[in-house]
Amino acid sequence: MGITEDVKSDLVVAMKAGERDRVTTLRLVLSELQKAAKEGSADELAVLRRERKRRAEAEQAFRDGGRGELADAEAAESEIISAYLPAELDDATLAELVARAVASTGAESAKDLGKVMPVVMAEVAGRADGKRVSEQVRAALASA
Repeated sequence: MGITEDVKSDLVVAMKAGERDRVTTLRLVLSELQKAAKEGSADELAVLRRERKRRAEAEQAFRDGGRGELADAEAAESEIISAYLPAELDDATLAELVARAVASTGAESAKDLGKVMPVVMAEVAGRADGKRVSEQVRAALASA
């Protein structure tokens, strides 16, 4: 069963349970998944990551603007979306992947960031944020 089907069934359960916030979030996610499928994109995880990132950015903007209640709502939506994504890599595992990629590409300095990033991102496959990966790669190249 795919993510879209999981979201549909969870939406029905949330509707029956009267969980308004969860229903709203799941409807939005389902809409985005269906829109992506209609446009020919079969990468459901990419859609979920994009939506989670939007929520995180909105949460930060609301917090910066002093709107705590709206930021909390965005954080809750992000949490619901995250439940459908694979678990994030821990720092040790990510560092190991980065070290392997640096060794395999022969990267020696920060100028080689462009060589290492695609290799690591392919290995990570959505289990870590690109910003986090970039920071790890920069740190590894700085110490190389």
